[in-house]
Amino acid sequence: MTQTQRQFLRHPADVPISYSLRDVVDSQSDYLRDIGEGGLCFTSRIPISPGTSIHIEIPIAQPVFRADGVVVWCSAADRGFEVGVRFEGVEAEYSIRMVEQVCHIEHYRRQVLDQEGRSLTSEEAALEWIEQFAERFPR
Repeated sequence: MTQTQRQFLRHPADVPISYSLRDVVDSQSDYLRDIGEGGLCFTSRIPISPGTSIHIEIPIAQPVFRADGVVVWCSAADRGFEVGVRFEGVEAEYSIRMVEQVCHIEHYRRQVLDQEGRSLTSEEAALEWIEQFAERFPR
């Protein structure tokens, strides 16, 4: 793993993501893999060249996270490619942190369903997650 890839911290983020490339009219849908202070990583069925401008949407909360970024790395993976995207600016950093928290909450909601058989709404999962884990959430 390169130094650049290490900036994309490992987090439970198995949520849908949509993206479109500046030079491509159609948008694609895949899954978010990781998100961290350096940006995010997602799985793609197609390789995307570093330096490519990209528009990302993550529709797991309202308002939908939308941001423009640049592909900084792309590596072959088991099921396609892992693509690292960097966002810039204070607003993007704040938005990434909010998406990161929502991803943790969504992962928690799914985990509770799988392990305990409890079906939680997003709000119920958020309240439980905040009570149990928010204090330890990286700053």
